[in-house]
Amino acid sequence: MKLGLFVIVFSLFFLPCQGQKEESFELVGSHTQAVIVLPKTESEAVRLAAEDLVSDIQKITDKTIEITSQKPTQGGAILIQTTPKNSEVYRLTSQNKNLLITGESDLGTVFGIYHFIEHYLGVDPMYFWNDKEPEKKTRLFWEKVDYQSVNSTFKFRGWFINDEDLLTEWYASGGKRNIDYPYYQEVVSPKIMEKVCETALRKKFNLIIPASFIDIRNPAEAALVKEATKRGLYVSMHHVEPMGVSAFTYFNYWKEKDGSKPLFSYYSNPEKVKEVWRLYAQEWAKIPNVIWQIGLRGIADRPMWMADPNTPQTDAERGRLISEAMAFQRQLIKEVDKRPNPPVTTTLWAEGSTLNQAGHLKIPENVTVVFADNSPGWRWQADFFETKRVPTHKYGVYYHHQLWSSGPHLVPIVSPAQTERVLQQAVEKGDIEYCILNVSNIREFGLGIDASAQMLWDFKAFDLQKFNNQWFEKYYHQQANDIQKIYQAYFDSFRLNPQSQTPILMDGQTNQLATRILNDLKLQLTDSTRYQALLKQRKQESEESKWAKSLGDMSSGNLSREDLLEEVLLQKNALLNAEKLAHKVEQTPFFKTDFLAHLKIMLSLTTWLEHVMKAKLALDHHQLTQAKQLLQKALLPFETIREAQALKTQGEKWALWYRGEKKMNLKAKEKLTREVVELLK
Repeated sequence: MKLGLFVIVFSLFFLPCQGQKEESFELVGSHTQAVIVLPKTESEAVRLAAEDLVSDIQKITDKTIEITSQKPTQGGAILIQTTPKNSEVYRLTSQNKNLLITGESDLGTVFGIYHFIEHYLGVDPMYFWNDKEPEKKTRLFWEKVDYQSVNSTFKFRGWFINDEDLLTEWYASGGKRNIDYPYYQEVVSPKIMEKVCETALRKKFNLIIPASFIDIRNPAEAALVKEATKRGLYVSMHHVEPMGVSAFTYFNYWKEKDGSKPLFSYYSNPEKVKEVWRLYAQEWAKIPNVIWQIGLRGIADRPMWMADPNTPQTDAERGRLISEAMAFQRQLIKEVDKRPNPPVTTTLWAEGSTLNQAGHLKIPENVTVVFADNSPGWRWQADFFETKRVPTHKYGVYYHHQLWSSGPHLVPIVSPAQTERVLQQAVEKGDIEYCILNVSNIREFGLGIDASAQMLWDFKAFDLQKFNNQWFEKYYHQQANDIQKIYQAYFDSFRLNPQSQTPILMDGQTNQLATRILNDLKLQLTDSTRYQALLKQRKQESEESKWAKSLGDMSSGNLSREDLLEEVLLQKNALLNAEKLAHKVEQTPFFKTDFLAHLKIMLSLTTWLEHVMKAKLALDHHQLTQAKQLLQKALLPFETIREAQALKTQGEKWALWYRGEKKMNLKAKEKLTREVVELLK
């Protein structure tokens, strides 16, 4: 049926009988069962959402709804229609015993379908990650359905699947990656990426960076991009891989071409870098709805000059080099992307933020400038506040629910209240063209994702207290108030840098601090000369330490070891208080996986660090026996960590959730602790 004829027939079915107003709609009854009318002209993305609707109805009623391209002569129907107007607005209307779902774009229609699934069928958008299945019903009936969506606050709203060690090895691998980096040898299963994309859409996100360091020429990695695009999502690139090219991709290209390994440097080898950019630009231009990333980064999310000592040493010269690279990339995009105005972004992460703040970057016109928080969820960098917004650019933000290596990673730490405070500043600045959220392995950050989704869609309507009340009531029912206080006690437990007001003892930070001390102990016990040389070296500022400073002060600052230990103890006591409160409520399966497991992991890491720090102080005072006893105590928290992981791995589905845990690599940290204990014997 042609679209014009379909619209006429569609309209006729929605004309009420003369003198009669019928707004009720019965989807499934004891003797009735509606159908879904999906025109053949609708996109694959809309069809897949309609299939999810069928699946969810089946979960609730055990009945399978038919999808057809033509409405039958009798019975009710869900009529799905896209009327292109270049927006994501959608509407749900019941009339004449039918339900009409319309969208002003493919994504608008998709969001309309998922809105009906969530708000009328009662299906949790995060069901795949929290195992919350919808309530069984024998009848699905509504007196009236009438909902008109708003235009979203942020135009592009995305997930960055970054540092995804747990996702990578949870299911059978989607294929091998050719990358000289220990964390990313396997490709996330396409089955998992399908669920990632489905969940993002159910939460009304429209953009995804589907993995760290994607090589689009590797079919297994390209499959992840395909999973996103077939569902209608925009796709973009990690900020460390502008034009879709990371250092790893660059090395792979030249090894494949002539067996060489040229220096990855736009300064020393500009033509070689440009050649790879050009090839990958041509490949990425084939991807529907690509959002380009431009910029200039080095190896392993470091500044480019750390791999090439010949690079100019002044910030002005370095800024000029990055600006020249962006100008070339912008022109290259014009050549390969035939869209009238393809979206292009540059993410001001690390040195990008510093150079921009100093006025050393010239960003091409019609590029969306993306400011980064750089301290996970806590504050924007100085350039966010100091950059003058100009009409030749649009502006957006990059926000971390997860940030490796400081954390959060294995546990959530950023509260919805903190997210609201920071995003409020972005809205006030008008930086609403783009917002990408680093959500890593997703499952750890359900509360944060739920809150952020609402903020990005309609920030003006977001009410923190209302959100919290509804969220905790949804998952905890009669215990909602008590458990909300427990979550808050946990969020309040983290100690802050007194100057920057950013956390100093998140999971990644405790891991780094304890690991560094243990390695110091190992060297101190085996080679005192090298140990003294290491201490002397640390007093000198290196290029690495300068780069680390550009990320913002997420460290313990100038605290002495004794003062830092006091902060560790204060955090431990606050976490113990949260644990005490947790023992007073009924520990449902969701409470165990969403909260208790994370609390146990964080408390264990803090306790591990406490004993490691005390052992170092004891050894420095030549108290070897006490140092050994303290390190033996430092091994005990790993037993609790295993208990916590057991809470999150119950059931066949989650049995291998921690198989890919290589970022924190807690097994290796337990082994290191044992090695130092043995040295003290």
